[in-house]
Amino acid sequence: MAGAHRTLLPPGWPRPKGYANGIAAEGRMIFTGGIIGWDAAETIVAPDLVGQLRQILVNTLAVIGEGGAGPEHIVRMTWYITDRDEYVAHLAAIGALWRELMGRNYPAMAVMQVVSLVERAAKVEIETIAVVP
Repeated sequence: MAGAHRTLLPPGWPRPKGYANGIAAEGRMIFTGGIIGWDAAETIVAPDLVGQLRQILVNTLAVIGEGGAGPEHIVRMTWYITDRDEYVAHLAAIGALWRELMGRNYPAMAVMQVVSLVERAAKVEIETIAVVP
């Protein structure tokens, strides 16, 4: 990882694909609220999970950018999804989208299925923590 960030991988553990088990980081912390896949007019931009995820990542980068952070500074994300099966079915597209917008930075992550989100049309909501060294 860039800067003062270090991926934590205990001896003998397999390296996870697309996320880290843990990150050690020092610096100024930036937190986002739950970000969904809508535009500046608060309109959901796509009906599908991958389309909404694209907008969420764009929105997340805009928010953390206001604090002087980029994708390389993201150390933690919590994803709330409404359909686990849709998420699993699109892992390849999600991975490609991730690499396109976030590069090869893989933060500590948790993904959980929820019954619904406050914005009914939202299929995913993500909270992010970034640390700028």
